[in-house]
Amino acid sequence: MKQWIALMGGVGISVVICSAGLAQTPITKIKPHPDALPNLHPVGEVDNPKLVPFIVKSPRSLPGIVVDESDATLIGNWRYSTHTPPYVGLGYLHDQKMGKGKSSVTFTPNLPAAGRYEVRLSHCYNIRRSINTPVTIHHADGETTIRIDQQQVPKHKKLFRSLGRFRFLAGKMGWVRISTGGTDGKYVIADAVQFLPVTDKKRKSN
Repeated sequence: MKQWIALMGGVGISVVICSAGLAQTPITKIKPHPDALPNLHPVGEVDNPKLVPFIVKSPRSLPGIVVDESDATLIGNWRYSTHTPPYVGLGYLHDQKMGKGKSSVTFTPNLPAAGRYEVRLSHCYNIRRSINTPVTIHHADGETTIRIDQQQVPKHKKLFRSLGRFRFLAGKMGWVRISTGGTDGKYVIADAVQFLPVTDKKRKSN
């Protein structure tokens, strides 16, 4: 059995050859955010090729609930890039070092159940990144704002870093927002947010 990807009318089709003949399965194509400026870098041009294997091409391949930048709410001028891997999906967004304090990206998940979730944020890293990017988590118990250093290597597969564990209600009641206030002279990166359900293990007393 053989499989390959073909483009037919701009739509990806997975073609599988088996003993029964041809079977075609449509593939969900990720579309870039309509409010973001396009990537200026040529395809395949990266500053660190060793990090290419850490790219996650499909958000759906990750555990938990993942909101990519393509489904986020953008305020201000954000631009796509693929120059600095790794990233999730098509690429990542940066604020062009412009509109400081006026730009933001908000990730709103549709959580299937209420409970505690570990929130992880993905971002690429280098010395051009902000060292005090403000991130606000809106959860069931209020709002928590922390500042992260996007020059540091994320702990989880060089891509995701944990923001903490928070209690959320079911549905679209919670969100995570990346802002740009206080980050003058450096790039703020927005890529994806992951929500991992936390199971509290209760120990039985003997």
